[in-house]
Amino acid sequence: MSRLQYHRTSPFSLPLNAGKPWVTSLGIWGVGVGTAALLFLSVTPIVKKGLLVNVPLLGSHYEDKTPASDKPF
Repeated sequence: MSRLQYHRTSPFSLPLNAGKPWVTSLGIWGVGVGTAALLFLSVTPIVKKGLLVNVPLLGSHYEDKTPASDKPF
């Protein structure tokens, strides 16, 4: 005759197991949305000065090299 055995499961195991198939897809979408946001916001001065100029390899591309005499304000 077989014995009845009870196995305890963690209350966190169901959400963790249910979310595993979505991790890769959400990661790819997150990178895509972040890249698109940087692309569209790269023309704003706040993003350009605060973030893009500080990137090591791309910083020189986003520096403002316009002479002060050519700036209207």
